[in-house]
Amino acid sequence: MAAFPIFSTGKDHSQLQQQHTESRHGAEEIETGDEGTRVQSDEHIQDEAAFSGIIGSSSALKSMLADVERVAPTDSTVLVQGETGTGKELVARAIHNLSSRRTSPFVKVNCAAIPLDLLESELFGHEKGAFTGAIAQKIGRFEMADTGTLFLDEIGDLPLALQPKLLRVLQEQEFERLGSGRTHRISVRLIAATHRDLIEMVARKGFRSDLYYRLNVFPIELPPLRERCADIPQLISHFVNGFSRRMRKSIRYIPPETMAAFTSYTWPGNIRELQNLIERAVIRSNDGVLPNPMPPAFEGTPASSHKATPPSPTVGTLTDSTRSLILRTLENTGWVIGGPDGAAARLGLPRTSLISKMKKLGISRPRSADVTNLLSEEEQTELQWQSPK
Repeated sequence: MAAFPIFSTGKDHSQLQQQHTESRHGAEEIETGDEGTRVQSDEHIQDEAAFSGIIGSSSALKSMLADVERVAPTDSTVLVQGETGTGKELVARAIHNLSSRRTSPFVKVNCAAIPLDLLESELFGHEKGAFTGAIAQKIGRFEMADTGTLFLDEIGDLPLALQPKLLRVLQEQEFERLGSGRTHRISVRLIAATHRDLIEMVARKGFRSDLYYRLNVFPIELPPLRERCADIPQLISHFVNGFSRRMRKSIRYIPPETMAAFTSYTWPGNIRELQNLIERAVIRSNDGVLPNPMPPAFEGTPASSHKATPPSPTVGTLTDSTRSLILRTLENTGWVIGGPDGAAARLGLPRTSLISKMKKLGISRPRSADVTNLLSEEEQTELQWQSPK
């Protein structure tokens, strides 16, 4: 099994550059300009960058970030949807950082983490004596976010009793603290996020339809990590860099079988799960080698149903590694090159680029009639060359 190239990260997603070097151990190493070490450092990445923490250059990610750039300059309400662990808060921060409100507060509230009897006070504040235990005036999150952005995470967990009050704030930009009759006017841009299916919740009366339509002005769907396979090497590089610096460990290379385990798993916990496993691997690392942190039990789970059993790792050049990767992907897809489930999509390459690489590496289709039928006429024509002897 050949290792994947490891990518460096930068704040400009359109200018991500691949930096890798061939390892004499048959694995890919992370390169830096400093002599004496082969690990790419990202110490100079600016935390203030709009897309700080969003790593990758896959087509799915680029499409989502294009939507972020479109809506950020407006004051429109945004509904960020995606599975748990896909980075919804990072996207919300990116929208704020790219907006005209970037110098004003970014206030976040996790609606699922605050008890029902306290959530209303957290959002709208209260006056002294408004209820038992209210010994002082409290400023709510909406008031804190005035002129800025309020991020309501897990909006699907907002109690039904509070939903009309939230709807009023969105429509009128005004509210009253608990225990007060005074109306406060504010200017707040709202970004909401959820992993729940709000349409299904509306259908079963678990979420108000009028609030849903008010939130769903500009929806942004975050792709799960299984649809961003091309980003996994970049994410691994980013997390390895961060954890190795924090733990004062030097990670020089990743064995091919370890990379194979990462790239063949479908990540039900998405980026958060990947981050946790990288941290575990760095803790267990010795002699600059990143070990495989995947428990053996994972191999039998439904989440890894698409995983092919990797062959024993061999030492080879980068060309050998690339050729092995392409061959393995073609075999896993039944030599289907194009289409959403084809080898080109899985490798994150345009179909024509994959065909060009196959031709350069001397990879030709099998002569089996069954496989030939899976290829389009155009692809069969493009792949008519003799395999190298």
